[in-house]
Amino acid sequence: MAFISTNNIKGDAFGGVTAGIVALPLALAFGIQAFGGIDDPAASSMGALAGLVGATMLGFFASLFGGTHSQISGPTGPMTVITASLISGAWASSSGSFAAVLLSMSMAGIFCGLFQILFGIIKLGKYVRYIPYPVLSGFMSGIGVIIILQQIYPVIGLKSPVLVVDMIMKYPEMAANGLYLNALLLGIGTILIIQFFPKVSKKIPATLVALVVMTVVSLFLNMPDKLTIGDIPAGLPLPFFAKEGIDLSGIDWFTIIEAAIVPGLTLAGLGSIDTLLTSVVADNITKTKHNSNKELIGQGIGNAMAGMFCGIAGAGATMRTVVNVKSGGRTQISGMIHAAFLLAILLGLGSLVKYVPLSVLAGILITVGWGIIDFKGFKDLNKIPRSDAFVLLVVFFMTVFVDLLTAVGIGMVIACVLFMKRAGDLIEDSYTASAMDSVDENNPWSDEAGIPEDIKKKIYICHLDGPIFFGSITGFNKLMQEVPEHSKVVIIRMRRVSYMDQSGIYAMETAIQDLQARGTMVLMTIIKPQPMGMLKNMKVIPDLIKEEDTFKTFEECTDFLKKLEL
Repeated sequence: MAFISTNNIKGDAFGGVTAGIVALPLALAFGIQAFGGIDDPAASSMGALAGLVGATMLGFFASLFGGTHSQISGPTGPMTVITASLISGAWASSSGSFAAVLLSMSMAGIFCGLFQILFGIIKLGKYVRYIPYPVLSGFMSGIGVIIILQQIYPVIGLKSPVLVVDMIMKYPEMAANGLYLNALLLGIGTILIIQFFPKVSKKIPATLVALVVMTVVSLFLNMPDKLTIGDIPAGLPLPFFAKEGIDLSGIDWFTIIEAAIVPGLTLAGLGSIDTLLTSVVADNITKTKHNSNKELIGQGIGNAMAGMFCGIAGAGATMRTVVNVKSGGRTQISGMIHAAFLLAILLGLGSLVKYVPLSVLAGILITVGWGIIDFKGFKDLNKIPRSDAFVLLVVFFMTVFVDLLTAVGIGMVIACVLFMKRAGDLIEDSYTASAMDSVDENNPWSDEAGIPEDIKKKIYICHLDGPIFFGSITGFNKLMQEVPEHSKVVIIRMRRVSYMDQSGIYAMETAIQDLQARGTMVLMTIIKPQPMGMLKNMKVIPDLIKEEDTFKTFEECTDFLKKLEL
């Protein structure tokens, strides 16, 4: 761990406390959302506690060991959606056992942390930039829609179904039979305050104002206990193996661990993407450069600790990071102070939180979900390439109605295939060939003009203007098939071929064999190191083309042609 500067302690303290104030309602809201699939009155208080513990542990350790100095980490919308799915599944499969739920959540968090540490060690951080924008746009927008759909139930005082289809189909019936008008008014009031309070003042976080004001209003409305958070246990967080109410004696560890690996990997992948995108935002504001792999290791340690202490997993949080930076936070100390503030809530102020209505937290999350949706991406659907629009829509609908990991996986596959097709088409279009009686002195291959006139008609030149790989071999094969029968010599110009893969080398080998079978001599010029290595490894050189038939310059090839009797 590198030395942490204390030169900005005042700014870090103010930034950390401000970020902690912003993080408090979000930690509570995301925690309760994660436990939203549990049909038990105690779920709200357990969820709030899990959200606070996750924000505290991840916030502290990710700041201490991470590679983005001003990053604030905690529960986020995308991570909470996955955790909620895990918890509801564990609740259903264990027939309503809180012990099984907490263990499943803890193990998934620990696996998430371990995978992220592994990602950092093997330096996967740099590859996040290769995720196409349509995949990110569709995925994040889908997450935003899921968050909103989940919260339209608690905002009217009802329990949300687990499946998205049920959230949509059952809403009219459930709203007609069991709507709590006071809860709805509090939720709408929360949304309005968050939207319009920044026009009055940006110094005080709007979410905190909404939380406090609407909670005070609710005290005069005699809200039923089931519509509030309820008591949150005070005291230091305990690891899952020492937590009261968890009996480990009868636990099937193999089943728990097996069920937690895939969710843990999903959380790790999503959390890494979410975090590193936030790191880029922090870099742009602070004019610094984060260490992506170190940041992944720090996030991994933080999420593993959060899982160890029964907190929900999280990631770098963009809004909280921006608040921290704009409030003066510049070093890891700000993130650790933010975590210390949340720990103070856990140690003694939890009794004040129990009166917060669930509909107020639902209102906060609805604004979070709305902010996640990429409206600009949808507005530009008719302006962007059809392939990009297709990817965005596929990922969006699969995120909402199928599964988050599947959506990203399929989106990446489609995007990669479409990209490779576009790249292959571009490269294929750049492959050209010419008979030697049609050389333009102004083209990039003008050095061909030095070939003697008497042999030009017997020579055919193939210009390969890019890599030869599986996406471009159709164009390469077409080019080679167009070589005229009367050509005595075919010169394959390799100056711009920087790369060949297995498909490319096989296509090249077949083309050379076909040309030689009809008595045509094949020459090659200016072969770069990677293609030369492939040609030699596959014995194309010297078995098919002799070493002396390859040339370092086209001038050497021209001198060779002058000596031939064609």
